[in-house]
Amino acid sequence: MEKTLVVMAAGMGSRFGGLKQIEPVGPNGEFIIDYSVYDAKRAGFTKVVFVIKKELEAVFKETIGKRIEGKIDVVYAYQDIYDIPSKEYLAEKREKPWGTIQAVLCAKNHVKGDFVVINADDFYGADSYLKASEFLNQNHDPNVYACITFPYEVTESKFGSVKRAVCFPKAGNIEELVESKVTTMDGYALAEPLDGEEAFKIELNHPVSVNMFAFKNHFFVYLDEYFKKYFRNDDEYILNNEALLPELIKEKLDEKQIELQNLVSNSSWFGMTYKEDLIGLKENIEKLILKGEYPRKLWE
Repeated sequence: MEKTLVVMAAGMGSRFGGLKQIEPVGPNGEFIIDYSVYDAKRAGFTKVVFVIKKELEAVFKETIGKRIEGKIDVVYAYQDIYDIPSKEYLAEKREKPWGTIQAVLCAKNHVKGDFVVINADDFYGADSYLKASEFLNQNHDPNVYACITFPYEVTESKFGSVKRAVCFPKAGNIEELVESKVTTMDGYALAEPLDGEEAFKIELNHPVSVNMFAFKNHFFVYLDEYFKKYFRNDDEYILNNEALLPELIKEKLDEKQIELQNLVSNSSWFGMTYKEDLIGLKENIEKLILKGEYPRKLWE
């Protein structure tokens, strides 16, 4: 069975202050994406689809594309503001893509089997990919998916709030997830749902999603339906919001149409929400290299 890694890499990283996707973090200029592809490949993935902006194609091909050429099947898909199902006139007023729903839909024509979705600027670790790969190998129900989760405190930033989908698991499955702005407080974290619902407290070890999901190919049907429905909202709502994966998953969970397994990763997670996160990220990767988890020169 072909397993594909879909890397969402079209975001500009406004809080980080630049293109996080092509910020060197490894000792030989490796990006976070390099480590993600490396981990996915050794977990049994045979293809990677980079979802990028068309104007970044040359940069990607000259950097990571050149490094992994011949090591795994590589495809580029393009997230375009104008690639929407209706109300095309709104694209003229939009500055950034329409969200993670659109990003994954861009990969549809390049994914033949089941797939895993990740953010380009998040380091998920080897165990995350192994668990996702094992799930896809063993479970063949088209409506059973998996979310790789981490304790919130593993994914927090010392430099400000982060966006996380707060998960509520039970008996191995996730029953609900709430996309939220999460801020570390004194001994707990405050989650403020992006849909405007009332804020709530969570323990620092509460499980959260950082947009790593394992999906069956059938999920593209739901993505397509949801994206079309999103553009039936009023214009102001559409322009001021994004169509986000956790919102679609929450809807399908509420409707009992899907099951979402909770795969708790034992790996370290590192991210770059803010520019100040970069130093710590590089130090953590160096520690993993010294422990022998990654070679110093990743693609030798």
